[in-house]
Amino acid sequence: MCRVVDLQQAVLAKNDACAHTLREDLAARGTALVNLLSSPGSGKTALLERELTLARSRQIPVAALTADLATENDAVRLARSQVPVKQVLTDGLCHLEAEMLGGHLHGWLPADTRLLFIENVGNLVCPASYDLGETLRVVLASVTEGEDKPLKYPTAFGLAHLVVVTKTDIADAVAFDEAEFRANVERINPGVEVVLTSARGGTGDGVLLDRALAARDGAPVHIPVMTRKSHHVHDVEDGRAGDAPDGEHTHAPHAHGGHPHPTGSDTVASSRS
Repeated sequence: MCRVVDLQQAVLAKNDACAHTLREDLAARGTALVNLLSSPGSGKTALLERELTLARSRQIPVAALTADLATENDAVRLARSQVPVKQVLTDGLCHLEAEMLGGHLHGWLPADTRLLFIENVGNLVCPASYDLGETLRVVLASVTEGEDKPLKYPTAFGLAHLVVVTKTDIADAVAFDEAEFRANVERINPGVEVVLTSARGGTGDGVLLDRALAARDGAPVHIPVMTRKSHHVHDVEDGRAGDAPDGEHTHAPHAHGGHPHPTGSDTVASSRS
């Protein structure tokens, strides 16, 4: 009998193969993919809108694809930046997968795109296991979510190339302990950069864009300890990072990668200067 874990590993292996192909295809056209992961309500749409608007003002060709279970709200907001934007409705699927993403990019992504931002489904569990062919994986957490967020979601934070803290304009009001948060990030993902931002206050404006452009142009990207020889760490969150021997995973698979998923429908909201 096929075990759930075997099926999950097969799903991830297929996704890895698709991600590898997508990464090569994007690199060949000079496009870097930035995968943004966070909990719902972290402020990633607001931050991304500012970064896209800034990119347009600098005449940097960028595009964004945003994924949600329902509504086109985020695409409408991001389209205000006047860069190409596409909404993908996942019809209940809690994450994007590489094959699905590639299908939505085909025939849509402008040829001159230097940076493609992917606003993944708001979820720090499922998306963490799926490589999308990204050059840069960014995990965001708002100051309202608590300093222990990295410890609660070690896979998401442990595989990040960059960690972004949002809503810092209200950090004092919610008694956010920056030092403790940074210590917890360091415990899970030693050496990863932590950037402070505020979409309302303007703190950190352009930092995400600058880091993405640098990665696109070949600057070294942080290599998480948790990555080891395998890109993926599966999703039973046990709070440990970097303890497994090379080539072994530190987490067991989460249960729902093995059942059939819908391919998702999409809506396009785009404009170009």
